[in-house]
Amino acid sequence: MLRARIAGCHRCVRVVGQNGGMAGSPTERQGTLGTFAGVFTPSILTILGIILFLRMGYVVGNAGLAQTLLIIGLATGVAVLTSISLAAIATNIEVKGGGDYYLISRTLGVEFGGAIGVVLFLAQSVSVGFYAIGFGEVTADLVGLDSKIAVQVIALVAVLILFGFTWAGADVASRFQFVVMAFLVAALISFYAGALGTSETTILDQSWSSPPEALGFWAIFAIFFPAVTGFTQGVSMSGDLKDPSRSLPLGTFAAVGLSTVVYVTVAFVIAASVPQLRLVDDTGEAMRSIALIGPLIVLGVIAATLSSAMASFLGAPRILQSLASDRVFPALHFFAAGHGPQANPRRAAVLSLIIALLTLGLGSLDAIAAVVSMFFLISYGLLNYATYWEARAKSPAFRPRFRFFDQRLSLLGAAACLGAMLAINVIAGAAALAVMFVVYQYLSRRGGPERWADSASSHHFQRATESIRALSKEEHHARNWRPQILAFSADPTRRERLLRFASWLEGGSGLTVAMRVLQGEGAAMRRERDAAAVELTAEIEELGIDVYSRVVLAADGMEALPVVVQSFGVGALKANTALFGWPESPSEERRVLYVRSLRDVARLGVNVVTMSSDEQRWGALMGRSKRERRIDVWWSDDDSSRLALLTAYLFTRTAAWSRAKIRVLAAATADGLLETRSDLQGMLAEARIDAEAVCLVDPDQAAIVSACADAALVLVAMRIRGDATLDAQGGDLDLLLRRLPMTAAVLAGEPVDLLAGPESGHHVTLAEAEEALVEAKARLKTVEGHLSEATAAVDDARLWAVPDDPEDEAEIEELSRRRDTVLRRTMKARARVELAQAEVDRVLGG
Repeated sequence: MLRARIAGCHRCVRVVGQNGGMAGSPTERQGTLGTFAGVFTPSILTILGIILFLRMGYVVGNAGLAQTLLIIGLATGVAVLTSISLAAIATNIEVKGGGDYYLISRTLGVEFGGAIGVVLFLAQSVSVGFYAIGFGEVTADLVGLDSKIAVQVIALVAVLILFGFTWAGADVASRFQFVVMAFLVAALISFYAGALGTSETTILDQSWSSPPEALGFWAIFAIFFPAVTGFTQGVSMSGDLKDPSRSLPLGTFAAVGLSTVVYVTVAFVIAASVPQLRLVDDTGEAMRSIALIGPLIVLGVIAATLSSAMASFLGAPRILQSLASDRVFPALHFFAAGHGPQANPRRAAVLSLIIALLTLGLGSLDAIAAVVSMFFLISYGLLNYATYWEARAKSPAFRPRFRFFDQRLSLLGAAACLGAMLAINVIAGAAALAVMFVVYQYLSRRGGPERWADSASSHHFQRATESIRALSKEEHHARNWRPQILAFSADPTRRERLLRFASWLEGGSGLTVAMRVLQGEGAAMRRERDAAAVELTAEIEELGIDVYSRVVLAADGMEALPVVVQSFGVGALKANTALFGWPESPSEERRVLYVRSLRDVARLGVNVVTMSSDEQRWGALMGRSKRERRIDVWWSDDDSSRLALLTAYLFTRTAAWSRAKIRVLAAATADGLLETRSDLQGMLAEARIDAEAVCLVDPDQAAIVSACADAALVLVAMRIRGDATLDAQGGDLDLLLRRLPMTAAVLAGEPVDLLAGPESGHHVTLAEAEEALVEAKARLKTVEGHLSEATAAVDDARLWAVPDDPEDEAEIEELSRRRDTVLRRTMKARARVELAQAEVDRVLGG
């Protein structure tokens, strides 16, 4: 019965729980365990498990010693890389209870941490039952019982005894582990002592290569790899350690190093002691036949199953307790309570016991076991990636005391874990990732307050700075124009209208900053500024729009306005559009200051948009359905009109205006009405904007008001002359805005090109000018070479000519004519170079 179970289940079931687990309470506690008892012992006990005693001969027999060493090297490589990441992150933060869950959640965030915490709690709890069944099979076979009921009864007794140790706490459980370690050490001593009389070089030479018709390399790798996963068992005890930052790296590396030596030497001994044909189907007999005292190997198997089950029983409750304490899942808060000074998670242990007992009753769970094994691999991959993420963010807070860390090693470790998943079981790996994804999405969508500072902020900041640098190196092109809006608002009663208008103007393709300028100075005003910043942020959050906020303090608001506009942003991210509300004050002095401010901003190369809307007109707009909304754009074929048309299009990209129609209205003479409409339609088609073209014959303000009476929004071009604002026809803009529905006046501060293509723009012109310069220089170099040759020919002819010889004189004259022709070509080539250089300088200057 035991051999049948080993042949099937031990490939993916028995090895699963060796991954250990995450332990430790998230509540404040004083750890009592040192490096040896808290990290090294549980780690080495779970690494030196069932694979060592029952499957090592099978691996050597099918892979051959050479490939076995390669398999051990690859598997150990994953363990070493992950241990390096663990050492870096454990020496960078204060490690509390929660193990892998704590490290991942405090680095990648609650979504990743919560997802891995849930699945690892279930995996650890199920692993307790798996290992108990393994213990039951070994024990039943040892006493001669061949009954499934007997196996389950023995497993049940083992689970209840282990639950007792878990209930008592980590200190008691660690003393039990010392007893288990004694059995393992005795088994290994017996094995190595027996090897002294059984090893033969002849057998070793025959075992280097794999036999014919053996399992493939990756199939054998999948069988062996779970053996090394116990190296993170010490992480599960993080909340019970005196000094986690010191003990975790030291104990983990010691366990990985010693276990690697054991696996390599055991492989050599088996390959040198037992013929390869006997090892192909070996399930543990090889080690028993080599050992000086065979029964000690059986005791070693029993110790391996019990130690792995104990590790899982210690780890699972602490994961749940840490999750519950962090309120990741509010429904689990009941399990946050701990018992005694060490906050022993007894409530969580009871739930783990229930899951383990259900596992005993379900029987064979091979398929689930494979998925469980993937959960542990995912946790190692995330631990590596979390460390890479932290280092990649280049945060000043990332200062690990572990000196041998390199972020590329962590990235390599994450990739190695992914590769191991694909090599072991693609389907199980996909299933495990699917479960993780579901939990991650749930936590992402649920939201909630931030309970700790993870590395997301540093990571996003680093990416943002890199993107800004890359963006700043790109040549500005009209095709890539995006609205970057500064929305100035001092009146809280009008702020909502202005900010919603800004979000529509942004069209989902830019960014908006609500800017408020407070006038004054001194400590009292600085406190008022801070309070105003909090208030503005709260207003934006209440509106539920994606707008940033900024409150600045200035001695004079109007004088500070150009400075604010110029200084805002960094690199290529700078304001290109300023949004204002149209003044409602009857004061002529304030109106003049307002107009002068608009002119100053526009002269800085920044577009100006002013929104005219009172409560009545805003209410009329919001009362319309999406289908009833229409945007009218008054066209005068200038940059301001083009910006107004682009604004209308951006509005239709938002949900509130997605069904709105656009009309473009233009003034025309009676004779040119058809031609104007045709030109307007052609422009709209070429600009790829769906709009209706409407022409009015010599319209005055009354005609404009009548034509736009039923529009939801009107966009008009604005002109500034002196201290007055004018419409496109030269009329009083202030008077026009008061008679129209909700209106925005637009003044372009930069060229607007709606027809820009990929091969147009400044950078294309520059590239063409530089290419022409290169060609001109190449042509000049060629003709200068020809000139040099022609001049040399004339000089040689004169040197060797016979005086008064007609033929020689005729030849000299012909060569001189050729030289003069080449000289003229050279002068033209030099002129072309000068012209080409001047064009490059002009484009660069422009």
